[in-house]
Amino acid sequence: MNELFVRGRALSGGTIEPRTLRVERGVITAVELGDRVPAGAPVLDAGDAVLMPGAVDAHVHLNEPGRTEWEGFATATAAAAAGGITTVVDMPLNSVPPTTTRDGLARKIEAARDKLHVDVGLWGGAVPGNDGELEALLDAGVLGFKCFMVDSGVPEFAHVDAGDLERAMQALAASGAPLLCHAELAGPIDRAAPALAGRDPRAYATYLASRPPEAEDSAIRLLVELARRTGARAHVVHLSSAGALSIVRRAKDEGLKLTAETTPHYLHLAAERIPDGATEYKCAPPIREESNREALWAGLRRGDVDMVVSDHSPCTPALKRREEGDFGAAWGGIASLQLGLSLTWTEARARGASLADVARWCAEQPAELAGLARRKGRIAPGFDADLVWFHPDASRVVSSEALLHRHPVTPYLGERLHGVVTRTMLRGRVVYDAAASTPLSAPAGALLLGRTP
Repeated sequence: MNELFVRGRALSGGTIEPRTLRVERGVITAVELGDRVPAGAPVLDAGDAVLMPGAVDAHVHLNEPGRTEWEGFATATAAAAAGGITTVVDMPLNSVPPTTTRDGLARKIEAARDKLHVDVGLWGGAVPGNDGELEALLDAGVLGFKCFMVDSGVPEFAHVDAGDLERAMQALAASGAPLLCHAELAGPIDRAAPALAGRDPRAYATYLASRPPEAEDSAIRLLVELARRTGARAHVVHLSSAGALSIVRRAKDEGLKLTAETTPHYLHLAAERIPDGATEYKCAPPIREESNREALWAGLRRGDVDMVVSDHSPCTPALKRREEGDFGAAWGGIASLQLGLSLTWTEARARGASLADVARWCAEQPAELAGLARRKGRIAPGFDADLVWFHPDASRVVSSEALLHRHPVTPYLGERLHGVVTRTMLRGRVVYDAAASTPLSAPAGALLLGRTP
């Protein structure tokens, strides 16, 4: 279909008003107030839904090739479509090989062929010794790079030290591509360990104490210093420590190229409510206390934190060690890709934030980070017709049957969340329709290789 009109209450330019969108060859070519369309033109009506821009989740572990039993392109992108996410950006680790070389990138691209229900971009990896490969990986289509400042948990993806980090940032400074950093340092973690000897490994309090906020805060201070020294663009992934907010704020006030993200699990969950042995809650950095969560919300609304992404990091049920309940032995990562938009809205509405805020945090800002801001994340002329039929006043209880990612292991089962997605459109094509007998279309997603100038 070369031309289509979509009409309804649409979120565009920060306001929700009755609008008609003209879509030609998958791109929005006009956004008009009102509901008039040419006679006989094909029309999709949003009904009582709000038309929102498709969310952009810039932090997703797809794990393919090599660990497809954990997740995979087909299952994760199906879950994304059902959750109103039209673009995901894949992290370079947990696949084998990781996306740290041209060969690793080529194998990733081949593994994605004919499996994508939404559009997918790729982050490369910065590891010790590959700073000379970063430019070539950018030329080949990665959107930026991810590194770990502490053990990543997988042997294929080594963590960087301060020297490695500075060399990578120097290599990237002229390109404008971001370096995404898992910001924890081993020193505070190692210093905490002796006091935890003999404590119950099933107790969440034991795990929480094993990764103190100072591990995160000190890493972010180092990152800020290197951003100042190199002029490179740096991004803090999954910020959990409220103590780091002032560090990020000062860096921004100074004019440094520093951004930060947080996740729904840090904004929705709290340490006080995590049962002992419930390893589905384990992630790194850990979920902290309620007071920390509220400070993160204040930082998000103030602009210290720029965006909300899932950090969807699934694994097989066996790796979660749920029967043993040992937080130390369990894989760290929370599966939530399909639920991110609803989780964020559930908490945002309770604090007086708007759908426009959620669209900025979950669509516009992640698209900017990934170098896709000229085509993704907004309802505006010239942008891809990535649209979500979103019902902000509806709610739904999370069930394992409704989750489309490979393993329904998540801390959110049984929770009632506000904001229900009933239809998702990708570049003018409906790829998910909850009311259809077959909700998902055939894979229609594409790889997004290269940042938009």
